[in-house]
Amino acid sequence: MKAWRLYGINDLRYEEGQRPSPEAGQVLLNVKAAGICGSDIQRVFETGAHRHPLVIGHEFSGVVEEVGPEVDEAWLQKRVGVFPLIPCGKCGPCRQKKYEMCRSYNYLGSRCDGGFAEYAAVPVANLIELPENVSFEEAAMLEPMAVAVHAMRQGIGGENSRGPAQCPGVENSFKTAQCPGAGYSSQEVLSRDAPVTICGFGTIGTLLGAFLTEAGYRNLYVVGNKDSQRERALSMGISPHHYCDGKKEEVSVWLQEHAGGTDAFFECTGKNQVLTWGIDSVRPSGKVILVGNPLSDMTLGRDTYWKILRNQLTLTGTWNSSFTGEDTDDWHYAVKRLETCSIAPAALITHRLPRRKLWDGLMIMKEKKEDYCKIVISSGA
Repeated sequence: MKAWRLYGINDLRYEEGQRPSPEAGQVLLNVKAAGICGSDIQRVFETGAHRHPLVIGHEFSGVVEEVGPEVDEAWLQKRVGVFPLIPCGKCGPCRQKKYEMCRSYNYLGSRCDGGFAEYAAVPVANLIELPENVSFEEAAMLEPMAVAVHAMRQGIGGENSRGPAQCPGVENSFKTAQCPGAGYSSQEVLSRDAPVTICGFGTIGTLLGAFLTEAGYRNLYVVGNKDSQRERALSMGISPHHYCDGKKEEVSVWLQEHAGGTDAFFECTGKNQVLTWGIDSVRPSGKVILVGNPLSDMTLGRDTYWKILRNQLTLTGTWNSSFTGEDTDDWHYAVKRLETCSIAPAALITHRLPRRKLWDGLMIMKEKKEDYCKIVISSGA
């Protein structure tokens, strides 16, 4: 089969190799579509992977062509999406079904072979079956969609939330409320009238905005730095008065002037300055949700630190997504939105390339010489 294998930093090769054979508990997936993630850029050009050579790519979908020992043959020919994190199943978080926080995980596309290939061997436990009306392209975006859902739940539904706030009548800011059917009992949820800010409007930030809007959060503020991001925000129904260009405005000042501050601030860039903006602009008892992978060391000045203390702010991290196989997990939440067409991630795809042109897609993202949002690689020759 053909596959893109990373041999080291700046050493990615498209080459023939042996097709994997599924082991016990695995299936052989014929990969139909795969998305390029920003972490793939770092992996190829900056850090390398955990081992080499390695088939990279962790956002992918396909068709089950073969099953390994101990796998039900009913999976054959199923159209599926793939949760890329392979948990150990033994550590404390795994015993609580918080697999995204596994202490000893494997990972498709960064620690073991992933989806930038014709075929991939995938644990059957990591598959989610696709509704018939969901395309392979959309399914390849399930991973970033689920990451956005996980961030939303961390931000608006309390620390242990497994579902977004759906509670009419909740007053402003964070309040304790009963939310029947929303995936949690009594805990703090954010009013749908509260001002919520997303800073960083790439793929994850845009998907986060779509999910927040779909969940009923209408007082949404967006901070971006490109004309295309502003256009995307407006197309989602964000008021032009709720969009801030971070290159032209002092964001924390702008948010105070336009929103009176914000109750929840999603930091989706991994930049130190944006973290400071969030702390400066969040109202007392508010929350800063750290979504973006850090681009450098993150440091806080003393005055900024004092604001955390005196305003009793909550800074919460979010990473990856929940995948338990239950209807309440992040992946099933995302699939349901695809099935009902209430979320349309394909609109974010700016480039569609055949597998052999993966390098072109990587260079578009690395050099930023043309505008892009999501680049998807297909199984075409």
